[in-house]
Amino acid sequence: MVKHTERAVPDSTQVKTQYANRSQAVVDLGLEHYVMQLEVDGLCVVPPEVHGVPISIFDDMVNFLLAKAEQLVGCKFSLDKGPHAEVAFQSSQSRSGLAEDPSKITQFLIQQLCGEHRMFRDLAINVTAIALMRHLIGSKVMRFSSNNSFIKWQGDFGYGPSLGLHADQSALPLPWGRTALTANTNWCLTDYTLDGGAFAYVPGSHRYACRPEFPRAVEQAVPVEAPKGSLIVFHGATWHGAYPRKIPGMRISIANYYRHMMVNSQEEYRNSFDRALAQDCEDPELFRALSGFNDEFPYATQSQPIPKVVDQAALQEG
Repeated sequence: MVKHTERAVPDSTQVKTQYANRSQAVVDLGLEHYVMQLEVDGLCVVPPEVHGVPISIFDDMVNFLLAKAEQLVGCKFSLDKGPHAEVAFQSSQSRSGLAEDPSKITQFLIQQLCGEHRMFRDLAINVTAIALMRHLIGSKVMRFSSNNSFIKWQGDFGYGPSLGLHADQSALPLPWGRTALTANTNWCLTDYTLDGGAFAYVPGSHRYACRPEFPRAVEQAVPVEAPKGSLIVFHGATWHGAYPRKIPGMRISIANYYRHMMVNSQEEYRNSFDRALAQDCEDPELFRALSGFNDEFPYATQSQPIPKVVDQAALQEG
């Protein structure tokens, strides 16, 4: 069982987000302890007093997502009950990745959060999360992949016996190296407990540098129990999933997912994200960089210079 560790660090709001040296960001923010946990276990839990996001912001995000869930699904959602009606995916919309048995769904995704409200954009560029992501992936090469919320409620089945264990960078060919090709964050908008459907992972599995192997992945998995407001950070090769929620109520989280720039993005930012919204956040320059607005690839038109004749007169004479 993994729980967060409290450590006193400098005020993160006073530390610059732009670092040529990713190690300096870790030092300035006092994150060495969490970096060590990432190196050894492939996962760490950062408490609110370290990442600096007020609990009141988590309350605002929960209220927003409950209202958004009602708008999307068509019934009321509440923290103590979940959906107030039976819900199911339409056959044409089934997403088996959210449940081994699509008829037993107990969660769904609210996607593209950064386009919904500034508080989600600010969360995506939180200085502590970015420092840890850059430690795993690299400073100049890191980009957004997606910004989504898991809306989860009571149900004995969940992901089924496999716990949905996987590695986020599984689509990439082996062998994997030490550097993460993707890395993820899980912001706990509600308490994470075992009976409440906690995050599951296999400590040290990122060092196996391969996809999960069963049944040992399930046998070695442990719950990540953390209070509301915690930030879970993990390597893209870490085997992880979730336990079913066996008690009434909801578990709500935000997954801000990051990638190496040479890995395809889950969400389309460069051509589809509203550039005006990118300006409306705590650090527009960082948000634009992570969105890849000025990246050379992929190009839609000729991107490299074309040589031209210098002396047209000489050409005509020739």
